[in-house]
Amino acid sequence: MDIKKPFVVGAGIMGAGIGQLCAQNGLDVIVSDISDDIVSKAKNKITIGLQKRIEKGKITQEDMDSVLAKMSWTADLNQAADCDFVVEAVLEDINLKKDIFQRLDSICRPDAILASNTTALSVSEIGAATQRPDKVIGMHFFNPAVIMKLVEIIRGDDTSDETVATTKEFAEKLGKSPIVTFKEAPAGIVSRVLAGLLNEAAMVYADGIASAEDIDEAMKLGAGLPMGPLALIDMIGLDIHLAKMETLYGKLQDERYRPPAIIQKMVAEGKLGKKVGQGFYKY
Repeated sequence: MDIKKPFVVGAGIMGAGIGQLCAQNGLDVIVSDISDDIVSKAKNKITIGLQKRIEKGKITQEDMDSVLAKMSWTADLNQAADCDFVVEAVLEDINLKKDIFQRLDSICRPDAILASNTTALSVSEIGAATQRPDKVIGMHFFNPAVIMKLVEIIRGDDTSDETVATTKEFAEKLGKSPIVTFKEAPAGIVSRVLAGLLNEAAMVYADGIASAEDIDEAMKLGAGLPMGPLALIDMIGLDIHLAKMETLYGKLQDERYRPPAIIQKMVAEGKLGKKVGQGFYKY
């Protein structure tokens, strides 16, 4: 199936970015959220981001106008009725996602594929909330979605080969380099491999061994990382990282994934990272 009408659920950083990505690749896309205020703010952020790219000489005014013209915004989930591919990008809350997929299942065309941008939750469990588990799949974009090349495509237990093939083709149409797991995989590949590294960096910081700046600089110079692990946690969001760790630890019962106390403390204090102006660093 050639995807022509994508729909994005969630107008946060990831959802709005995925919507922009679709528009930049010539697709008319609808981005939704629960209120007009949220979608209005998301549209404004996209507009400001594009304007900055014009100022830097990255794109032209015509490019910006074209992208914005292809993006529609709504607080009405029913507008997904005629779309052929839905990407859900809301909070990492399994009950919230199951509720959304159950609603989408009753709204969308029978042939529509329902994809979740989940980082760590079960695609199979999300799919079980629908009458089309064969058409439910994990499609994990990386932040920022318009730049990062990788998309992890994660099968659920009932995901069909046709759904996998269509999702892979769609990712390639968006200019991405997709990889496909052989089976259901909590946190996919990147987040699972990174989890232990990010946790260890947080614990080194909590033990008072070095400053956040020096820990990050050491890992960049000593391990060749393009970004330090603590800065990466800040970019991801400490609350998002904590949710991943809670899911991984709950599923795998492996001490590598036990959420560090320092992360729990910072989340409780509202230090969620770059999006709020403070995490391991101040912004």
